[in-house]
Amino acid sequence: MRDFLPAEKARRERVLAVIRERYRAHGFDEIETPVMEEYGRLHAGIGGDNEKLAFNVLARGLDADKIRASADDPASLTDLGLRYDLTVPLARFYATHRGELPGVFRAVQIAPVWRAERPQKGRYRQFVQCDIDVIGDATARAEAELIAATLDTLDALGLEGGSVRVNDRRVLDWMLQSFGFDEAERPRVLITIDKLDKIGPDGVVRELSERGATPTAVDAFGEFLRRPAPDTSPFGDQHIRTALPDGIPDEIVAHLVGIGDAVAAARPGERSIPVVFDPFLVRGMGYYTGTIFELAHPRVDYSLGGGGRYDGMIGRFLGQDVPAVGFSIGFERIVDLLEGDADAADRAIVLVHDRDVSVAELVALKAGLIADGARVRLEQRPKNLKPLLERAAADGYTGFAFVRTGDVAASLEVKPLA
Repeated sequence: MRDFLPAEKARRERVLAVIRERYRAHGFDEIETPVMEEYGRLHAGIGGDNEKLAFNVLARGLDADKIRASADDPASLTDLGLRYDLTVPLARFYATHRGELPGVFRAVQIAPVWRAERPQKGRYRQFVQCDIDVIGDATARAEAELIAATLDTLDALGLEGGSVRVNDRRVLDWMLQSFGFDEAERPRVLITIDKLDKIGPDGVVRELSERGATPTAVDAFGEFLRRPAPDTSPFGDQHIRTALPDGIPDEIVAHLVGIGDAVAAARPGERSIPVVFDPFLVRGMGYYTGTIFELAHPRVDYSLGGGGRYDGMIGRFLGQDVPAVGFSIGFERIVDLLEGDADAADRAIVLVHDRDVSVAELVALKAGLIADGARVRLEQRPKNLKPLLERAAADGYTGFAFVRTGDVAASLEVKPLA
């Protein structure tokens, strides 16, 4: 968990302002949910490994005797927990307020979440998530809207050239079935497939064999992995079928093709469709039921976000299934990626005044500059001016001016802070 100094906080807020403006332009409405949810909801088996990283909150009114009596079952002492993502709270929110929301609800949530991570670069115990979700639409339009809005937001942040890797959990399940993996072993097989980029085809086959996966299925899958590189034609029906074993159900392919066609239509100036089919994209969250995707950018070798369709989650709270799909961008990663980029600075001036200038003159001068659209800070002139100006520049100020008794805004000589 981190503190942020003024310049860094200002930069984060500028990035957040761009994200909010772009998502709002795409028709998404921002909501807010509590930082805590009920323990049973956060540990209902729908949060994957994140449930193990949850910060749990002790019930109020416990005394020493109750705590000692529950030493073997500490979970029984908790009734709340800090949210570890924004999807579980959204599902609860929708189930609670469904009657007040439109039939197809497009939500934005931008807020901190908490996980008991081991702190390291890029891993924090408190971090901001930026989620957009479409609830109530089972068609490819929902995924296309999410992808188009996300790519547009990346462009607005100065990160043009992003693309989205797309797959479908139904593709993965069908593919593993076609190779002969039993249903019970498929979750473990997917964990190994998720390492394909790191350990390669031979490493995947070796690990599956060591884990005791069905030998004939491992052999068939290994042969498939080692086949000649498939056709790299543009995203579409032929490309998807070429990348998979024969016999993939038509409705799954049609859904994926519909996403690509819609995104291409939303971004007509692109030389190629910014959607890439990846039959081995897994995404670890167990609640995904259909399309899954990850946001890629050529400047980094890790994803900048991801998401997928989770049609079964809301039904856990509502009693009936409601189609839902979401996309979360990695705000912390994006901020770090933009760290060396120059921010478009506002007109921000430090007024360095002599000791004898009256408070009334200073406040009036400051108010006039603010009314003219500037950001203004007052500083009394020190003996050594350099540290003051360096601090102001670090805080995002772009210019400074000396103020003496009787000065007016029109007479100030604003010099650049460089």
